[in-house]
Amino acid sequence: MAHLNSNYLKLKAGYLFPEINRRVKAFTDSHPDGAARLIRCGIGDVTEPLPVAVREAMHKAVDEMGERQNFRGYGPEQGYEFLRHAIAENDYRAKGLDVADDEIFVSDGSKCDCGNILDIFGNHNRIAVMDPVYPVYVDTNVMAGHTGEGDDKGLYSGLVYLPCNADNGFVPAIPQEKVDLIYLCYPNNPTGTVATRAQLTAWVEYALANDAVILFDAAYEAYIKDPEIPHSIYEIPGARRCAIEFRSFSKNGGFTGVRCAFTVLPKDLQCTTSTGEKKPLHPLWNRRFSTKFNGVGYVTQRAAEALYSSSGKEQVSALIEHYMGNAAILRAAAEKCGLATFGGVNAPYIWVQAPKHLNSWAVFDKMLQEANVVITPGSGFGPAGEGYFRISAFNSRANVDEVARRLTALNWKS
Repeated sequence: MAHLNSNYLKLKAGYLFPEINRRVKAFTDSHPDGAARLIRCGIGDVTEPLPVAVREAMHKAVDEMGERQNFRGYGPEQGYEFLRHAIAENDYRAKGLDVADDEIFVSDGSKCDCGNILDIFGNHNRIAVMDPVYPVYVDTNVMAGHTGEGDDKGLYSGLVYLPCNADNGFVPAIPQEKVDLIYLCYPNNPTGTVATRAQLTAWVEYALANDAVILFDAAYEAYIKDPEIPHSIYEIPGARRCAIEFRSFSKNGGFTGVRCAFTVLPKDLQCTTSTGEKKPLHPLWNRRFSTKFNGVGYVTQRAAEALYSSSGKEQVSALIEHYMGNAAILRAAAEKCGLATFGGVNAPYIWVQAPKHLNSWAVFDKMLQEANVVITPGSGFGPAGEGYFRISAFNSRANVDEVARRLTALNWKS
């Protein structure tokens, strides 16, 4: 008899975004007229066209694939050298950070990498996650059998939850207990907040002192405007010995439908074996890639490389300016409603505190039914997200202006 992975049965309800889609579908099925007015500010999916430099690079690469002498089949699983070099040179070495080309691993998405990275870690690690948190971090650990059962609030035994709230600026305090793996995401999804250099330094010092590893999700680093805020965990001394960084081209280059991202795993980073020996993680991640992944397509990697050209960089800046302009409009609208608002300054998400008489899903339903706008309920990101909701700035300017108008027209007192 074949047996299933019973860890999947521990997962609570549906994954956040499928549940949102279910409710939206129920609304559109019963309100065909309202569906025409529906504006989605829920998931963080980009809306603007791919940069011209990207499209030109893709066309050129497609033409190459149509010629026998230039055709490419299987490429290196870890990524073509031209892209790994462009990433390491532009994102790290040009900024004074020591990252080698072969410490870059090109993938089809940082969401995938955040889950797949667990393959190279043991099953006895004490895992800490921020709360609220990007659901992938929690759910993939549940699937891997790293947790016990979840309670009615969605908290899983076996995980250490790091509360993030307005009082601590949505940057968790260093835990009093010892943990082994630490998920940090800055600029943060969902709260749109950032961590200072001093705060990240404290986390690196903790990790070094406790032989812990920081899994640092920097998918939104391109949106940081404040020059004092680090873009990479490797700006912190010692981070190469304790941190793995995840980045994506989805939000800066508009690659949500193209699929390309990368992970940085320094050769300096070591972990302990069951016999107490220290071994580097780099060869394990390299082997995992070689065994379980056939690499990102050539056309896509040429498209990603084009983002580092002079014209590509200008076009990425224009995209970011567009989305951050949207964020400013949405944040101002929420503030005009008298709602406490966070984020939207160094990240494309606005984190809004709901009125005390409404919980997160009640706000979702109110926005859907009364304003025909889809947002994301904060409780979907963890128990500490209850009482908040997230508005995504990924949209057209016309839609954002309309959402701002509808938001301010709502009666938030009932």
